[in-house]
Amino acid sequence: MSFSDFMTNLFPAAMIQTLYMIVVPTIIATAIGFVIAVILVVTKDGGLKPNKNINRILGLIVNILRSFPFIILIVAMIPITRAIVGTSIGETAAIVPITVGSAPFIARLIENALDEVDKGLIEAAKSFGATNSQIIFKVMLKEATPAIVTGVTLSIISILGYTAMAGAVGAGGLGNVALMYGYQQFDKNVMAYTVIALVIIVQIIQSLGDFLYRKLK
Repeated sequence: MSFSDFMTNLFPAAMIQTLYMIVVPTIIATAIGFVIAVILVVTKDGGLKPNKNINRILGLIVNILRSFPFIILIVAMIPITRAIVGTSIGETAAIVPITVGSAPFIARLIENALDEVDKGLIEAAKSFGATNSQIIFKVMLKEATPAIVTGVTLSIISILGYTAMAGAVGAGGLGNVALMYGYQQFDKNVMAYTVIALVIIVQIIQSLGDFLYRKLK
């Protein structure tokens, strides 16, 4: 394949696949992670509704999922991925393990952000008769939003790394291009442009995250 064909056909398609594998899992994993984080914060000692059993079981599940190296998680989840999307190959199939791998990480980041909220604000909200849902969404979430944005930004960059690893097992995207055309075919130009594209994506994500943090702070 000529370099011009790479730049006009393969590279744009791989870029779209990579962005698809970043955006969709980020949205799903952040939603799942937020729910898990709220449950962990609410049920821990000193929380709005302490429950040691729920907190320990859910915390254990999160820790187990976080302990899996992502490349192993992809292979281990092949039967589940096939059951959900009908195949274990391609960018859509990669969304399943990427989401499962990133949701626990995001949950812990959001949990830490919620834990950092001033307890005095929570007590003040209670004294004014606020309900638990009002405390969670109007006090804790509002105060923790800048820290959550920072955590999600870090998570998106991690998800970008996951997409590169997913490309090694046939998921498509820039990782697959770098492996098949850059590494296996010893094409230094392809490898260089792929790496540069990944670096640019990381810089854009980090810059947007920093901008939102400053605005919200």
